[in-house]
Formats: sequence, structure tokens, C-alpha cells
Amino acid sequence: MASVSRLFVLYLVMMVLVLQMYVEPAEIGASTAVGLSRNRMNRNLLQNIDCKVACGGRCKEASLHDRCLRACGTCCAKCNCVPPGTYGNKNLCPCYADMKTHGNKLKCP
Repeated sequence: MASVSRLFVLYLVMMVLVLQMYVEPAEIGASTAVGLSRNRMNRNLLQNIDCKVACGGRCKEASLHDRCLRACGTCCAKCNCVPPGTYGNKNLCPCYADMKTHGNKLKCP
């Protein structure tokens, strides 16, 4: 009888381990799909972005292209984030959206 209870306990432990293997990847997938804005806010913890490429896309339609690239590059280096698109979407990158110049104007394009 003792061997049956030991086998049952061993079976339960194995089932918990197998279940945990399947639950953790599902949670990671759900968190990346649902928490995109949170993921973008914490991007500096996850990966470094290529500021030159990101700012090139952000400034491609700017009339003052060189000035846009310089300002965007500074903001990207500090925030490690550049909003998608050529205009707007700053809510996806709060650090980028909140930076100001010495004259209290928005710094980042």
C-alpha cells in the first residue's frame, strides 16, 4: 500500500511539472500580446534600439531633416524609444513625449 501512495505522489509531482511547462510560455505570449504599451515603456530594460534607423523613419518626411535627426537622436539615446510613424504616437513612448528644451518647448519630433 505504501508503494501505491508513493507512486501516486510521484505521479502528481510529474503532472505539476508538465503543467508548469505549458503554462509559463502561454503567460509570456499573453503578456507580450496584451501589454504592448507597457512593453514599449520598459523597452530600455529589454533591448537597445538602433536610434539611427528609428530616427531615419521618424524624420523621413520632416522639412528640416537634419535638425529632426539630431533632436530625435538625442531623445532616442536618453529614452531608448522612438514612437512609430512620422508624426504623433508619442503616448507609446512617454519619456520621448515629455522631454523639453531649455525654453520649455517639446524637444522630440
